[in-house]
Amino acid sequence: MRQQSFLSLGPDGFHRVAYTDWGDADNPNVVICVHGLSRNCRDFDYLAEAMQEDYRVVCMDVVGRGESDWLEDRSGYTFSTYLSDAAALVARITTPVRSGFLREMRTRSLDWIGTSMGGLMGMLLAAKRGTPIGRLVMNDVGPFVPWNGLFRLKGHLGRPHGFGSLSAAGDFLREALAAFGLLTEPQWEHLIKHSVKRREVDGRWYLRFDPAIGQWNAQSDPELPIGPEFLRGIDLWTVWNAVSCPTLVLRGANSEVLLAATVEEMQRRKPGTQSAEFAGVGHAPALFDGKQIDVVRGFLRQRRGAGRQKRA
Repeated sequence: MRQQSFLSLGPDGFHRVAYTDWGDADNPNVVICVHGLSRNCRDFDYLAEAMQEDYRVVCMDVVGRGESDWLEDRSGYTFSTYLSDAAALVARITTPVRSGFLREMRTRSLDWIGTSMGGLMGMLLAAKRGTPIGRLVMNDVGPFVPWNGLFRLKGHLGRPHGFGSLSAAGDFLREALAAFGLLTEPQWEHLIKHSVKRREVDGRWYLRFDPAIGQWNAQSDPELPIGPEFLRGIDLWTVWNAVSCPTLVLRGANSEVLLAATVEEMQRRKPGTQSAEFAGVGHAPALFDGKQIDVVRGFLRQRRGAGRQKRA
């Protein structure tokens, strides 16, 4: 794994976007992974490690999360900014480098795996004309998110004053992320380690995101074509109708964010849309489990020629 970053231009100037880069940087088969609202790229460590032999796996810290910068102008925490940053990342990892002469583009496939907010980002990008996304995995999110689902997500943004100890932070996270499903103790330790950071100024442990990300206003975000019905939930069916790439929808059987009826409607509107549901999981499947990873990997391998061929 390599820790990388680049500068992207937002509404109030440049900001740094961090990402982890797994596998061979020259592998022409690339997968971009993007996390949920208050999470960070290290949520994909287990998935990326399992897939790096066949793919170059790039996991992005959305601005305001993880190792990426926080915005001075907090009104910049919108999907417009997030998609602009994602487009800059796509350009960075697919642009050929100069080594004596300009190499031709080597990227053969570019796929997207997004959890919750990251899945909405992938859907919005996949719906755009000329999109480079060949296959899309939406992890426990769809074109419709009911209001109670949004309310639950924002409830995880609490504790702006931090925790007095790592143990207290861990207790909070075990409760807040219980819907991820049954995790082993090493997996919980991984989540906790990468979810908080200790500040030297007061010695307290804080969640690794800017609390201002919760102030996002969908009605003022031009990337989300929704009207005054927003209080009923996010409704992006017009965006889903514009997505043409093969899509896999993952759902936790107990999810309040992605309803079973939403998955059914997605498949009715786009026959051929694949889905998988995981028992004992809410929002969202952690993608730590080998069975969950195999479902994702199997879907991506359906693309003809995708995945690095094993040497004899």
